[in-house]
Amino acid sequence: MSDLSTTDDLTLLGRSENRLPTHPDEAELEVFPNRNAHRDYTIELDFPEFSSLCPVTGQPDSAHLKITYIPDQLCVETKSLKFYLASWRNTEAFNEDVVNRILDDLSGATQPRSMTVRGKFSPRGGIQLTAEASYPE
Repeated sequence: MSDLSTTDDLTLLGRSENRLPTHPDEAELEVFPNRNAHRDYTIELDFPEFSSLCPVTGQPDSAHLKITYIPDQLCVETKSLKFYLASWRNTEAFNEDVVNRILDDLSGATQPRSMTVRGKFSPRGGIQLTAEASYPE
């Protein structure tokens, strides 16, 4: 996580970058100061094209992710979030682990007042799985 006092330090926003990180460990979630930290308000981010790999079969898992949070002092920059989420594309992880890791990474970067990550995964074997994790617990 970058400790940013202004948006001048953002490395992806406004730049033509097309090399995606290949794993979430390589991705950097950039943040910027919340200019409305005096107020509780909700930010909702939808990512309908999330994908990762099943660690057992190696087959792709796809999901509609919804991230909802009330920021405190920092907000996540959305282009860095897009790159971070795309970095999961070739990462093997169980659906429940994906949702919890994304929550840990995002809440660690932004220290929000509250945050929920919800992943509605495409059906496998006739069963549709939705996992949701929240911060604070």
